[in-house]
Amino acid sequence: MRQTLTLIAASEHKAQAAAAVNVLVLTNDADPQEPSLEGVARIDLHFPKFSDGRAYSQAFLLRRRRGFTGEIRATGDVLVDQLVQMQRTGFSSAVLRADQKLDFVQAQFERFLRYYQGDAVVATPLFQETA
Repeated sequence: MRQTLTLIAASEHKAQAAAAVNVLVLTNDADPQEPSLEGVARIDLHFPKFSDGRAYSQAFLLRRRRGFTGEIRATGDVLVDQLVQMQRTGFSSAVLRADQKLDFVQAQFERFLRYYQGDAVVATPLFQETA
């Protein structure tokens, strides 16, 4: 069962950032295998432009190789079109760019209900699932 990606308003994210405790902020050029994750509850990964996908790789490495189970949040230039891939690579929340329409979010997730390949959330590929 897939966990739902939580959407956070930009204003709420800013308010949380001021009071953030145990949050690790990684730039998109940082190696996610280097920092200690001891005591980290949330990791913020930044998309400086929607076309820069390095944060997808960072999230996947944090989930699959580092075993991070806390919140991974997408920040920056985050579009509705990216949310499905974000969920598949290990993000648990996203701060949408202010001009994005929330009406389209549910339709985006309903468009893709199952995937042939495994991912950071459901590692078993579809062809290996038991009925």
